Amino acid sequence: MGGVTSSVAAKFAFFPPSPSSYKLVCDELTGLLLMNPFPHRENVEISKLPTRRGTEIVAMYVRHPMATSTLLYSHGNAADLGQMYELFIELSIHLKVNLMGYDYSGYGQSTGKPSEHHTYADIEAAYKCLEETYGTKQEDIILYGQSVGSGPTLNLAARLPHLKAVVLHSPILSGLRVMYPVKKTYWFDIYKNIDKITLVNCTVLVIHGTCDEVVDCSHGKQLWELSKEKYEPLWLEGGNHCDLEHYPEYIKHLKKFITTVERSVSSRASTGQSEENQSSDLEMPRQSVDRREKPRQSVDRREKEKPPKGPSKKSKLRITFEQHLDRSRRSVDFHDKARRSVDHQQYHQNHHQIERGRKSVDRLDRVRSE
Repeated sequence: MGGVTSSVAAKFAFFPPSPSSYKLVCDELTGLLLMNPFPHRENVEISKLPTRRGTEIVAMYVRHPMATSTLLYSHGNAADLGQMYELFIELSIHLKVNLMGYDYSGYGQSTGKPSEHHTYADIEAAYKCLEETYGTKQEDIILYGQSVGSGPTLNLAARLPHLKAVVLHSPILSGLRVMYPVKKTYWFDIYKNIDKITLVNCTVLVIHGTCDEVVDCSHGKQLWELSKEKYEPLWLEGGNHCDLEHYPEYIKHLKKFITTVERSVSSRASTGQSEENQSSDLEMPRQSVDRREKPRQSVDRREKEKPPKGPSKKSKLRITFEQHLDRSRRSVDFHDKARRSVDHQQYHQNHHQIERGRKSVDRLDRVRSE
């Protein structure tokens, strides 16, 4: 029953462009994949990625030479990479970020059919590619989900605790809530973002048009209110579902947001490094003092001649030897004192005899003189 319900929901949720707005061609000289009709760019790479559900999706990676963050962009339900190509190039340039976009299964030149669980596998494949192929760290990634793309975005974000940030562009509370104002989540609903947003630990930016006729602005506002780490939202006055990129405030606010989260991450990193250095600085003198105190404790033990509790055989032998040595030393000192005492007595006796002799001689001299 769940599979049937999911298939019915998919018919309302996914509208892949038909025919696809691009074709894949392989360059005969370089062997690189290219998107026709777009010219080859040195900083753009096209690839095919296998998913855990057996499909193969198309992804494009736009590299920026000064980027410190990478945007993983999940597009809306009625677009493909060909229609998003120029926007991705512009976002990378203006925001100074690397950017990866991908087509869901059944979109563009990706194989398979679109479904909720396929999109979960699709974004996981794109994320895995960023880590393994481009060496991107989780803490450098910003997940960006537009419309239906907010579904796979929040599903992944809820399981990644160290993401840099999340951007929700015209997001949905859930698939069913787009059509009906239901108050609770039903088991057959798809993209239950309302339940997953509370599991996201990083900073969340929400962008929504106030005149959105497809997904009411209340969806974005409620998701923002449920976020743990809120960033100043952007409610574009008069904005609809598919035209927010044309507003000057859009790119301006995105720039400010990315600059803020990048500074926040670097500040936390420097603070953590500073605390680590201070901790090591405090630890060093204490270790030095401990090294100086250990010999003194050893001397105290020898002076008191009190072995520690439960001494080992080696310590017993060492203490016995030291006690024997100390007794020998005291014995030598005793004999030395005795010898000095005898010498002293002999010296006085001899000195006394000499004095007596000298006095006797003096008396004899006086008798002779008389």
